[in-house]
Amino acid sequence: MAPNNSNRGKRNRVNRNATPVKPHRRKPERPRRVAGAHSAQASLKDRFTSWRQHHQDSLRDALQRLNAARASSAMTILVIAIALALPAGLAVLLDNARAITRGWDGNAHLSVFLNMDTSEARQRELAKEWQGTGHITRTEVITRAQALEEFKALSGFGDVLEALPDNPLPPLIVVFPDSTDPVTLRALENRLAKADDVDLVQLDVEWVRRLHALIELGQRLISVLTLALAAAVVLVMVNTIRLAIESRREEIVVVKIVGGTDGFVRRPFLYTGFCFGFAGGLMSVVLIQGAMWWLGGPIDELLSLYSSEQSLTSMTLSSLIILPLFSGALGLLGAWLAVSRHLGDIEPNF
Repeated sequence: MAPNNSNRGKRNRVNRNATPVKPHRRKPERPRRVAGAHSAQASLKDRFTSWRQHHQDSLRDALQRLNAARASSAMTILVIAIALALPAGLAVLLDNARAITRGWDGNAHLSVFLNMDTSEARQRELAKEWQGTGHITRTEVITRAQALEEFKALSGFGDVLEALPDNPLPPLIVVFPDSTDPVTLRALENRLAKADDVDLVQLDVEWVRRLHALIELGQRLISVLTLALAAAVVLVMVNTIRLAIESRREEIVVVKIVGGTDGFVRRPFLYTGFCFGFAGGLMSVVLIQGAMWWLGGPIDELLSLYSSEQSLTSMTLSSLIILPLFSGALGLLGAWLAVSRHLGDIEPNF
């Protein structure tokens, strides 16, 4: 039986008009994100390496810029050195004065004059009673006869003294204290003056008190001078770093445009300030050592004329280390103040 062509054509027309069925496609899986990870971060080790490398680069850049401007850098360093050498040199001389006079203090003693009618037995009894008590190391008894003989030998008026009807000199006890502190000597002097049979107490080395007072005054003057000149060093560094910032204004603007932080920009200037201060401290050490060497000969000769075994000493090892570090800290402080004040004024204009 022949196929029905009309039905076939009808089916074909129906199939052509039907909506084509799309094959089912499986959606691709998205890559899973690690929980809590929103952005890529550098490791702590990489950050530390970058931080250390930038410090090294900043120090190298500071040294290169100081070397590039040798004349101006040398003048700035010399100003810092002179400002610090003055109080530091005075402190060294003051320490030498303390060491030299420490041996002279042993000659300090009090002369205790007794009443004229005090017997020799009473005089020796008092000397024995005072010895070893109340800051007294030892005592020495000088009777009226001994005092007269010594006065005749030293004064050259022996014939005149022989013509006197009576010995005019009082009995004497020499008291040697165990301390030359002015407060201790004053307390001991007042205590002996109140003792029985004592007419007068005299500190024979009165200059010890004056010397201690002068040394104390010198110490305070050095402290004030140190503070004033340290402030001067900080101001010098503030002005120096300010000029350096102005000369690198365009470079700073470019660094900020590309995302450089204030800390990134600040770091080279801080190293510059520290290098200036540290170099100034080293130069001040050289100046002080040279001055001590130049003054050493005349001062040692002067001390030998006074039969002193002391000699002029230079800076201690701790002072040689502390002074450059202290100067470097002042330079760092000045640089920090200058950068904090002027770096914020430099911003890119869009």
